[in-house]
Amino acid sequence: MGDWAGVVIGLVLFVVFSPGLLFQLPGKGRPVDFCNFQTSGVSIFVHSLLFFGFMAIFLIAIDVHIGSG
Repeated sequence: MGDWAGVVIGLVLFVVFSPGLLFQLPGKGRPVDFCNFQTSGVSIFVHSLLFFGFMAIFLIAIDVHIGSG
């Protein structure tokens, strides 16, 4: 009950990999657009793959733990 790593890492990665918030990969005419607040189906797919990959790296490969007591 004390491992908060999944919640904290998931929250941070969700904000970082939200398409169009900080960056969009692929962009609407360029490979990368920054802070355009728009999205497309392809960018949602790419960002979800990035989110899953980094989540798996942090939780499974590196085995990060954040304890609450």
